[in-house]
Amino acid sequence: MSQDTAAVANPRIALTIEPLTREAFAPFGDVIELEGCKQFPINQGTTIRFHDLANVDVGEGGRALISLFRGQPRTLPFEVKMLERHPRGSQAFIPQNDKPYLVVVAPAGELDPSKLRAFVSHGWQGVNYARGVWHHPLLALGEVSDFLVVDRGGEGHNCDEQDLPESVWLTAEAMQAAQ
Repeated sequence: MSQDTAAVANPRIALTIEPLTREAFAPFGDVIELEGCKQFPINQGTTIRFHDLANVDVGEGGRALISLFRGQPRTLPFEVKMLERHPRGSQAFIPQNDKPYLVVVAPAGELDPSKLRAFVSHGWQGVNYARGVWHHPLLALGEVSDFLVVDRGGEGHNCDEQDLPESVWLTAEAMQAAQ
């Protein structure tokens, strides 16, 4: 029996995967992409500035951190067992490879597994999780992938993790339906 067949045969919940769009992702933060953003020439016309792509929220007493995350690829089906959130600031992921990746989120506040959503990026799109939004850690697909990450540094605890009461599955069938 294949892993996909085993996951579907198991009575666990399979999560629908949606295309990543600004409108669909708005309750969770920002999609970082060039399409539809404000742009203008700078440096005597030799450079185009794609302006204000995400709301970087570092909260009171915070400072912006810029890091590189190197994500190991995940395979489908994938079992989502936990989510995390950053209560003191936003967290942005900007892919450095043109490879699709998955995003699993739930609204800020008390974690409600019935409100989980899953998105697949086009590869060149980034995401900026709003303060307090629940999300799964990085879900690279296909190959090792690098992400520029902008998030909050400073005093105070800024990462909560919570196990789900029941696992949720991301399947290859759901991924194909989203593309």
